[in-house]
Amino acid sequence: MGKMKIILASASPRRKEILSEIVRDFEIVPSGADESGIIAQTPAETARLLATVKAESVFALHNDAIVLGADTVVAFNGEILGKPTDAEDAFRTLSRLSGKDHEVYTGWCILGKGIRKSGFVKTKVWFNVLDESFIRSYIQSGRAFDKAGSYGIQDDERFAAKIDGSLTNVIGLPSEEIEKQFRSLGIIK
Repeated sequence: MGKMKIILASASPRRKEILSEIVRDFEIVPSGADESGIIAQTPAETARLLATVKAESVFALHNDAIVLGADTVVAFNGEILGKPTDAEDAFRTLSRLSGKDHEVYTGWCILGKGIRKSGFVKTKVWFNVLDESFIRSYIQSGRAFDKAGSYGIQDDERFAAKIDGSLTNVIGLPSEEIEKQFRSLGIIK
């Protein structure tokens, strides 16, 4: 198989960083797909569906490449916690998660000529009890706003007491799963 062009259908700097640990050369083409209203039966299926929509919208314009789409959703008691709409929304979300556990699902989709695979990875995260001043200063830093669940686990070690599963999954791209899929598809050796 000749050298394949790989495209990451995401503008996330965190996904770019994780993918660069798996493959050296890839392009970034953010998906312009309309994600509003995409909701499935479960948070896991919603993540997989969103990743697929992103990958499909980029693959439609670059069907000579391997396209990887990903989407991360945070679920608390079965409810999806999206990116916060404002500071108060972020505060409410982080206060709800404080001292409790939740799930992070990253859906993934790989498209190419004759290739169509998708799935999701689940990681369980247990939060420490977060005091109000910590939550407010984190929100003021601006880092809560582009992230599902209003937090980035890599931003501060005080968030998580423990995790069960893939840390890179919580950050936005399950490196172990993507590497396994790329190997099985012959995209990497």
